[in-house]
Amino acid sequence: MNELIEQYQKQIQELSKQNRELLQRNKELIEQNNLLNAELEKLKIRIEHESADKRSLRFKMATVLFAEIRGFSKLSEEKNPQLLIDELDRFYLIMDDIIQKYNIEKVSSIGDTIMLVGGVPKKNRTNPIEMVLAAMEIQKQFHQFQDELFGPEKHIWEINMGIHTGPVVCNISGKKKENYEVKGETVNIASRIEAASEHGKIIISEYTRELISAYFKCRYFTRLPAKYIGDMNLYEVTGFLPEYSFDEKHQLPNSTFQTKLQLIRYDDLEEFMLDKLERELPKYLYYHNLKHTMDVVIQAEIIGRGEGISDEEMLLLKTAALFHDAGQTIQSKGHEAISVQIAQEILPKFQYTPEQINVICDIIRATELPPQPKTLLEKIICDADLDYLGRADFIPVSNTLYRELHEQNLIGDINEWNRLQIKFLTNHQYFTDTANRLREVNKQTQIERLKQITPDE
Repeated sequence: MNELIEQYQKQIQELSKQNRELLQRNKELIEQNNLLNAELEKLKIRIEHESADKRSLRFKMATVLFAEIRGFSKLSEEKNPQLLIDELDRFYLIMDDIIQKYNIEKVSSIGDTIMLVGGVPKKNRTNPIEMVLAAMEIQKQFHQFQDELFGPEKHIWEINMGIHTGPVVCNISGKKKENYEVKGETVNIASRIEAASEHGKIIISEYTRELISAYFKCRYFTRLPAKYIGDMNLYEVTGFLPEYSFDEKHQLPNSTFQTKLQLIRYDDLEEFMLDKLERELPKYLYYHNLKHTMDVVIQAEIIGRGEGISDEEMLLLKTAALFHDAGQTIQSKGHEAISVQIAQEILPKFQYTPEQINVICDIIRATELPPQPKTLLEKIICDADLDYLGRADFIPVSNTLYRELHEQNLIGDINEWNRLQIKFLTNHQYFTDTANRLREVNKQTQIERLKQITPDE
């Protein structure tokens, strides 16, 4: 009996021990589960943040360049190959400066292959041209780099480049520093073009050639089989067209080319500024609105053509017209000075030089009343700004100005306004022969019409 009791007691003790172990194990499992849940929650939050930070944008026209440096097998013949590889790192810094100069993004750099993209994350019309410019400058700098390193008779490396233009999808992530992941068939084709390139050439697709052939010399290179779209013709960029270069080898652009490129950039600037004005101009500006700015831009071009100004002068004139009322987004009084400040802030982002910006600002200042223009461009913008005075739509246009001033309590009734207009038109003069020829006769007619409908004081 005692033995049986002892046996039961041992069993009870064993079960009690097992129970304590199970309770301890259960406690540990609960703690581990809590830790896992905490980690999962952190992961969930991180994924949500990353998703929130990540944007996916589509671009109808971007230009992709793949570049590969070849010739590393020749390093085995050199005395100190590691030193030469270290020197090559210096060239990558030179390349970064060129990329930044042409508003191009370095998307990836894997080994000796580099992927560049133009036209993202801000779309522009110039990315095919700027990518070719960057490729030519990289090629030139690479030759100079090796001349300094080895001498002109001995080059170890060559850099092959393939370029294609087309639609891409760009995934953008990161807050402090944005990172870009660019995908699409355009990327795949550009990579294949680079693989087909040889002997340090800049090879472009047929579509890219269509976009840049007005400025660059391109010669047929080969055909590239392309899935779904058939064979593609490839071309080698060999330099600028003679009319756009001042050196015998046609490797350096002249001022004519720079002006042509800037005129294309102007289209991007115009789109940017019109969007800004549409969003920011006060609604009570019935006259000094988006329509007026476009009216002045158009009339400035018409008068400018009539006066025979150059392409560069036209660029500066139209840019000034685009900005001349930008200060109205802040306030009407003294808006010309504010317009100048806005132009000085924005124009460097569109590659305008300090000299060009100074001229543009002087043209803007010339629109301040009473006008006192000094140069031909200043005279043209003054005439364009008040072009409506001698047009058939003078009455409806002047009524919008009256409404704008009247609602701000700056003018009384319509009769007071008409008397003010008669005085203003009588003292007004057009400064250019073109404006006088187009508008002066009708301006005098408007004065007589106003006198007929306006009672004496």
